[in-house]
Parts: sequence; C-alpha cells; structure tokens
Amino acid sequence: MNFHRHRKEPIDINITPMIDVVFLLLIFFMVTTTFNRETELKVTLPEAQGVEKPDIKVLEITIDGKGAYYVNKKEVINSKFETLKKAIRLAAEDNRKIPIVINADAKTPHQAVISVLDAAGQLGLVHISFATKAPSENKQ
Repeated sequence: MNFHRHRKEPIDINITPMIDVVFLLLIFFMVTTTFNRETELKVTLPEAQGVEKPDIKVLEITIDGKGAYYVNKKEVINSKFETLKKAIRLAAEDNRKIPIVINADAKTPHQAVISVLDAAGQLGLVHISFATKAPSENKQ
C-alpha cells in the first residue's frame, strides 16, 4: 500500500481574464459617454494678415446669416443642394481650376458652409479658400 501524502498544489487565481473584462468595460463606457460642452464654447472668427492677389477670375460664394446662397453676387433661387450645385456649375463654366472664395457671415449655419464644400467637391472644384477680415489695429 502506498501511504504517501499527496502534495496539494497551491491555489492560483488567474486574473488575466478579469483584467480583460475590466478593460472591455472601460472601453465600453468611454465610447458610450457623451461630453456636453455646448455652453463652454465661444467661437471667434479668424483674422488673417495677407497680401491681396492680383485680379484673377474667382468664383465668389456668399452665405448670409440665414443660410441664403449668392454665387457671384446673384442670389440662388432656394437653399436646396441640387439648386446650389447647378448654380456653381453654371458660374464655373466647366472650369475645374477656377478658385472659389467662400464668404460666410458670422451667424451662418455650419451646414450651409458644408453644403457649399460638398457641392464644390462633387463638381471637381478643389481650389477653395475662405474670406477673412483683416485684424483691427486697436487690439490690446
């Protein structure tokens, strides 16, 4: 007969799966959490110093505070995307290299500016810039 005592192996707790679960929960809560900072943000329109370019033909798109579009100072009939796209195409006269200058009012809805960028991109117009105002001299 064999009366040897069997050695008990020490109890080992494997914490690797537990760490994986904790990291997955952390990632889940980080992704699903929303951060509201709407009341903290104050946007100031940019100012830029630059030199005016010589007179070259540009396509000027102006957006007023209510979101109405003007292509080369002519009002677009309505604010629908397809109408805006057609007005830009007619003003560009199939010239894909014509520079576009976007003049957006400070109170212009962001979607209106994005619509102009999207319409220009779909028409293949890539030379786009935004108009800025010169900085005032009496700033402190």
